[in-house]
Amino acid sequence: MTIEEQVRATAAEWDRIVVGNDADEVGSFMADDWVYVDSTGPVTRADIIGWIASGRLAHHSMEVVGEQRVARAGDAVVLTARKTSTGSWEGAAYRADEWISQVWVQTPDGWRCAFSHKTDAQTK
Repeated sequence: MTIEEQVRATAAEWDRIVVGNDADEVGSFMADDWVYVDSTGPVTRADIIGWIASGRLAHHSMEVVGEQRVARAGDAVVLTARKTSTGSWEGAAYRADEWISQVWVQTPDGWRCAFSHKTDAQTK
């Protein structure tokens, strides 16, 4: 299996785990210093894990739309994809259509996501 295939498979497994809403399992796919950035700014690994553990954030679905782009950048791999998802935030349902970029790094425990960035998908 190529490195690109390994990262695609790991990212797909992470999406499956995220929908399960098990905070510890979700965290096992993240590097210790993982950060997520959206239009409001950076969010830490501890924040996301805490929100999932408390039920404040719940994911119900996550689907890749179209093709993923995977590119090596030195020892890291950058994966970019359009994804749709549903879930709830503080009890209110949400539906998202976003472009997601993730930086994956190889660790002794396998591929871990070190950085995620999301932005709303816009249709022309």
